Amino acid sequence: MLKIALSVILVVCDIALIAIVMLQSGKSAGLSGAIAGGADTFLSKNKAKSLDAKLAKLTKWVAIAFMVLALIISLV
Repeated sequence: MLKIALSVILVVCDIALIAIVMLQSGKSAGLSGAIAGGADTFLSKNKAKSLDAKLAKLTKWVAIAFMVLALIISLV
């Protein structure tokens, strides 16, 4: 029963990790970032950076939880 519950939590953690990584913006915007770069305001850039910083922090914690859960499931 414990292994099934941990497996369900691990699957939820997997889906969350995939979603968080997909929500993050790329580090290089490429040609589209060069063309539309002048249209960005100062406030929108700060907002994007703070959102990306929060997503990066969340990614780190969810990844740690994923590794710990995978280790616990392998030991159970």
